[in-house]
Amino acid sequence: MAHPDRPVPHDQRRGRGAQSRDTGRYERLRRIDEDDGWDLSEAAAPLRTHVSEERPRKLINYVNSPDLSFDRTINPYRGCEHGCIYCFARPSHAWLGLSPGLDFETRLVARPEAAQVLERELRASRYRVAPIAIGTNTDPYQPIERDREIMRACLGVLRDFGHPVMIATKGTLIERDIDILSEMASQRLVRVGVTITTLNPDLSRRMEPRVPSPSRRLETIRRLTQAGIPVRAMISPIVPGLTDPEIEPILTAARDAGATAATWAMLRLPLEVAPLWEEWLDEHYPGRKSRILSKLREMHGGKVYDAQFFKRVRGEGAYASLIAQRFTKARRRLGLDGDLPPLDSTAFSPPPRAGDQLSLF
Repeated sequence: MAHPDRPVPHDQRRGRGAQSRDTGRYERLRRIDEDDGWDLSEAAAPLRTHVSEERPRKLINYVNSPDLSFDRTINPYRGCEHGCIYCFARPSHAWLGLSPGLDFETRLVARPEAAQVLERELRASRYRVAPIAIGTNTDPYQPIERDREIMRACLGVLRDFGHPVMIATKGTLIERDIDILSEMASQRLVRVGVTITTLNPDLSRRMEPRVPSPSRRLETIRRLTQAGIPVRAMISPIVPGLTDPEIEPILTAARDAGATAATWAMLRLPLEVAPLWEEWLDEHYPGRKSRILSKLREMHGGKVYDAQFFKRVRGEGAYASLIAQRFTKARRRLGLDGDLPPLDSTAFSPPPRAGDQLSLF
């Protein structure tokens, strides 16, 4: 693997967010690229997406975070080809012995049996229903879902069980599943959040290289809401000194596309994300690096990130307060200050399987 002070050449990582692929933090040994001494002028092959498979024994992940609105999640995939440089989930790839940098977006793990495992867990007699969140770590509608259809299979299980679900995505591939989502929406079983970070297509391509364009995501909001699916716009992350001037325009565009609610979150730089972010700034916006990092430190007690509950998502201090006030004022003015309809957990019922004894009444 490449050492962090020697980024992977640009031509080799075209269309990727990170510049380096430093070894994961749990590894005792570090692998680096070295010249073999033959002095041959060979162009390095571009990084391709490699997908391996995992067959998990459990799929539902229970979380106990007081600043979250859910207590369980599922992830059809590990890693995310969208390549968002700011993604706070990047450090999770270190658990696999892989780099939170380029490995996170090029070495993906699919879980082809996720739907079967989910069904088994939902049928357990001890299971107690509550909304499941999907898309909180990696995007379920990233490009490989087009062929794998693991998310669609999981969604079919949730529909058949009458189980409520909350989905967060940047992927327009969610439109493929409008048939299932609209059916679930009619029973108050689904709500969707679509993330829009910027309206600037150039900035978006640099910061989130394999995510559909901002205008295309707005069209996704329009198509989902026209199908009766409740959608909130998620303005996340807000990057101080880079995307913060766009708060009001993004909210206006989301409202015009049909969103009925909105939330926001500040840029988060846990663990390996901080140096990856700084590398990205050095390449794309070196003149703004000092101001951006200064504002982050201002909001996190002198550090670029503070993991404390209730502070990690929005920070604190004068600047964080100003952003919150602007967002609240604009959201109220645009009629986005309500919440999406509550999800219904009373419809949950495991469907009968072939061979089951059916009730006579």
